Amino acid sequence: GAFFVGLKLGRRSTDLMLVDFLGRSIAVERHTYPYPTPDAVMRFVASALPRLSAVLPPHLRARISGIGIAMPFQLWNWATYVGAPQSEMDAWRHRDIQAEVAALSGLPTWIQNDATSACGAELVFGREDRPSDFLYVFIAHFIGGGLVLNGKLHTGPTGNAAAIGSMPVPGPDGKMRQLIATGSLAELERALIARGLDAAQIWDRATDWIAGAAAGIAHATLSATATTELKAVMVDGWLPSDWRADLVQAIRDQMAGLDFAGLDMPMVIEGSVGHLARTLGAASIPLSQRFLVDA
Repeated sequence: GAFFVGLKLGRRSTDLMLVDFLGRSIAVERHTYPYPTPDAVMRFVASALPRLSAVLPPHLRARISGIGIAMPFQLWNWATYVGAPQSEMDAWRHRDIQAEVAALSGLPTWIQNDATSACGAELVFGREDRPSDFLYVFIAHFIGGGLVLNGKLHTGPTGNAAAIGSMPVPGPDGKMRQLIATGSLAELERALIARGLDAAQIWDRATDWIAGAAAGIAHATLSATATTELKAVMVDGWLPSDWRADLVQAIRDQMAGLDFAGLDMPMVIEGSVGHLARTLGAASIPLSQRFLVDA
């Protein structure tokens, strides 16, 4: 069968994954950095892509059928959260990474918002008992979303649908703020640093963050349900499985205290792909574009 490459561009690392037609990982390369720059990403792709291809026997390498790129859109707007100089992040305004990767690889190349790609991975390779309409929430350094309607990924006219990180929600002080300020691991990292703690302790400091993230996601769910009749909210991300389970239960508890009058409260369920969802979702883009029937 065919093979596909997924490139995930994140705030702290970038991954390149080779998968087969069933979404099984053949090989993965990873590069970490303090913050992403176009030059660093392209250097990584130039060095890692030949190594991935070399994993396959020579007669199978021609079956690599495309590259999908999953990355945050408008990276230059998030310099503060990424912890990068604005001048460095502004380089993203003027670079066409899709065109550069296509020229480097000689392969058909597609690009998609990273949280949307993670949602696509869940749709193509995830749990079979998923509902036909759901809001997907992916939590990593930032928080992002995807939207599935009638069993299909809804990306919107610019590919940025379900950008829930920008959704206004009430904070602990009652003032409105974007969900990214309470639902992202970046917020937990910043809180640890502000208290003079090592950010590496992030996995030991879940309790307070889960409560704040759950409250924000619950309010975002209420707003989304009022405009789109959601049957479920699915939560996944770069999280330990026990964090994910605790967060899902905390969201349910928060939603129980909100006024859903006139609305059917959606279920809150766990995603099934996990931390590699964005990378696998990137690889699923060329698979979907070239081989899946859009009925």
